[in-house]
Amino acid sequence: MTPSPGSDLRGAIESRIRNARLDWSVFRDQQRLVVSHTHLLEVMRELRSLGMDQLVDVTAVDMLEYPNATDRFEVVYLLLNTESGERLIVKTHVNEPHLTLPSMVPIWFGADWLEREVYDMFGILFEGHPNMKRLLLPDEFESFPLRKDYPIKGRGERHNFPIITRAES
Repeated sequence: MTPSPGSDLRGAIESRIRNARLDWSVFRDQQRLVVSHTHLLEVMRELRSLGMDQLVDVTAVDMLEYPNATDRFEVVYLLLNTESGERLIVKTHVNEPHLTLPSMVPIWFGADWLEREVYDMFGILFEGHPNMKRLLLPDEFESFPLRKDYPIKGRGERHNFPIITRAES
């Protein structure tokens, strides 16, 4: 029987981090790890030291209307070991009113704009981020448009934004 993808990584993480609950799963040969937000920074540092040297993406999912969801937001990190090609999906959960996670910028500098995009669209803050401000929307925009409770037509936030013509852009 061949070992599952990431089995060496799983063993190394579990031997180094003993006080956190780590839920591992494999789906279509993709290794997944769910970790509590309280242990996220510790786990991510260990993953970096074990060869996960590239943070490919950070995104979030609003679980508001998921029938069996117990948490409001799921934050998803996609990691890559550029030497071996091994990939890992790391998930954590946060709930209102404390939508704060530690920033991964000190571990992977590429997390800079990725975390800002998640903040801009979902309102999840990344503590310790060097420049946590809106990236895609104007500073005056007060809502988070990828949340499930945000209306499709908006809340009228754009009524006083200046209109830019094609010639001006």
